[in-house]
Amino acid sequence: MSIRTHRARAATQAQASRTLSGSETSVMEKREIPVREATVEDAPLIARLLHDFNTEFEAETPGVAELTRHATRMLEQGAMTVLLGGQGPDGLALLRFRPSVWTEKQEVYLQELYVAPPLRGRGIGQALLEAAIAISRERGAAWIELSTAVTDHAARALYAKLGFTNEEGPGGPAMLYYELEL
Repeated sequence: MSIRTHRARAATQAQASRTLSGSETSVMEKREIPVREATVEDAPLIARLLHDFNTEFEAETPGVAELTRHATRMLEQGAMTVLLGGQGPDGLALLRFRPSVWTEKQEVYLQELYVAPPLRGRGIGQALLEAAIAISRERGAAWIELSTAVTDHAARALYAKLGFTNEEGPGGPAMLYYELEL
């Protein structure tokens, strides 16, 4: 099983118990949460957050050093855009911009949205997602795609709140995500 697949499956199971409690959806006062675009110098911070993400869900991780190398390479090549949120930083949104076959514009894949567990429910995830939408619009993207587990109620509520849908057209059938390990 790939690291990505194992992490996604473990995340689905762990997230279900956390979100059923409502701990990630608590109402809080609106305050400014800093969000900035990461640079190559931020690769170790990105790697630490990604490593913590996998570790939280008891999934394999290649380790911080290897993730730092991958993040450095991908940031240098422009293969990913990472937004960092909070003071720590405390969370990230990892975006992959790619050409679209359907339009001259780009499409965006939100590959990861993660906030450190003790800081969830404070609006960091929403600030990151709003910034991801803003930067996607600024860069002229046509749409953003993402995937999440059906049991991840907090994330699904956030996505819906900001206008995301899993319907193929208004009132259409639900869209599903599939993957094949190679």
